[in-house]
Amino acid sequence: MGFFILYQLIIFAVKYNRINIIGLGNVLYGDEGFGVAALNSMQESATFPDSVHFIDGGTQGIYLLDYIESCDAVIVFDALIPLDYDRQVYVYRNEELPAFIHRKMSSHQMGFSEMLGIAKLHGKMPKEIVLIGVPPKDLELNIGLSPEISLLLPLAVEEGTAIVNRWLQEGVEIHD
Repeated sequence: MGFFILYQLIIFAVKYNRINIIGLGNVLYGDEGFGVAALNSMQESATFPDSVHFIDGGTQGIYLLDYIESCDAVIVFDALIPLDYDRQVYVYRNEELPAFIHRKMSSHQMGFSEMLGIAKLHGKMPKEIVLIGVPPKDLELNIGLSPEISLLLPLAVEEGTAIVNRWLQEGVEIHD
């Protein structure tokens, strides 16, 4: 009579090898710099593994394309235009992304929507795309967020941190 010892090796692999967090906006125009402020706040307050990368995108436009195409998941912080929305934090995921994310500071700059379109044409879209933003109150030439938008900053950072933590906990079981 023989005994069989059966075991199954289960390997847990990360689902997202590279997560990029990008802050967009022009810090010289008040609340337009919300995305960069949110990025900096999140980077200072959260601890993530080396697979999570923080990118100050500022107003770099097309130069950010590689940061979109090279990751498995991306969070973009940005001031959302138009100005007539409620002053709150908005979170859009994948297909929920609004059509109005064309924000450009000049006619020579490529917007986030166009970058996503190019990434799609290249067949290099991230598995997950999240846009977190607030409608700006003050777009005048000055450095720093308006008091109303400053109050929303911690909530936006909390939303982004929670999403990244969920992504890091997700995995794929590989049975051998």
